[in-house]
Amino acid sequence: MNFSILFNMQQELDSKIEAQHQLQSENLIERKVLALLVEVGELANETRCFKFWSLKPPASTSVILEEYVDGIHFILSLGLEIKVNTLMDLKEIQADSTTITEQFLKVYETIQAFKKDQSHSTYKDMFEEYLLLGKLLGFSSKQVEEAYISKNEVNHQRQEQGY
Repeated sequence: MNFSILFNMQQELDSKIEAQHQLQSENLIERKVLALLVEVGELANETRCFKFWSLKPPASTSVILEEYVDGIHFILSLGLEIKVNTLMDLKEIQADSTTITEQFLKVYETIQAFKKDQSHSTYKDMFEEYLLLGKLLGFSSKQVEEAYISKNEVNHQRQEQGY
């Protein structure tokens, strides 16, 4: 993934949203952290990975990918808040025998760690764990990048339509 391009696209969207809603002087980190936590929950709900009591299958791959990319939007946006605009040194975490459910929990833990310590290090950990979740869900970097670009366009259109 070309993170520089994704950060630039996110910066453009964030600037549009902040101007449209007069939020330029507000600290939005806590709201963005909560939004990310909600998006991760929506993603988990679509995968149904934790619903041991149900026989209903997961949502379609396209729905799960779209939910996953919603999380990427907020992670990029949080990076911009702490002045991260590129991540060339992200390491690829190996999944070993981690289940999707375990990885969701790890993602929640790293989001909470970032909330407490908004450093580049905790941000990087959060992003890496989220990328591993995407890998466990079966998404390639190319799929994620293409889906992000597509959803970014939708988000721009939503702002123009008063979403």
